[in-house]
Amino acid sequence: MNMPLFQLVCFYLFAAVTVAGAVAVISVRNTIHAALFLVLTFFSSACLWMLLQAEFLALALIVVYVGAVMVMFLFVVMMLDIDQERVREGFVRYLPVGLVVALVMLAEMLGMIGVRAMHQQALGPDPAQVAGGSNIRWLGEVLFTQYLLPFEVAALILTVGVVAAVALTLRVRAGTKHESPAQQVQADPRQRVRLVKMAAELPPSDPVLPTEEESAS
Repeated sequence: MNMPLFQLVCFYLFAAVTVAGAVAVISVRNTIHAALFLVLTFFSSACLWMLLQAEFLALALIVVYVGAVMVMFLFVVMMLDIDQERVREGFVRYLPVGLVVALVMLAEMLGMIGVRAMHQQALGPDPAQVAGGSNIRWLGEVLFTQYLLPFEVAALILTVGVVAAVALTLRVRAGTKHESPAQQVQADPRQRVRLVKMAAELPPSDPVLPTEEESAS
């Protein structure tokens, strides 16, 4: 089997797994199973990116989405007590509207692809191959040379977002309790627990009450 035919077979295989996983995400009843199928969909999409020689996008999809975002989703779904029956109550009622919206979106996507195909121009050679390196190396060189300022601005915006999220979390609110790790570390166990030695004693026996016949006599 030559290499182009093997790549074509792998492409159809990964594409079929991606479509099947996406359908399973919206069709399975268990939320945990849906999240796991979404992980499979992301991984198959990353394999497609690898076939297109976009290694950076493939690794970013696996590390960021599969390794971080989906793990968080799984923790949230497993910790929340979701009533599956109530979630599925409105599925049949809103199914026609969902199908209409899906068909409209599909028509718009096909129209956009057709318009771009008619006005498509011949692309130049792959700059990564021209430079004689991998896609990740070429992207890193361009990102930290030509686009260094936009990259630093994006990093600054993300840092401001992280600081704002921490500040909102740690703001003082009435009726909330906070723990002080410094006070917990400085606590003396001898002041928290006191051992008292006492002699063993039997409890006093209850007095025997006279019966009604003894009282009458």
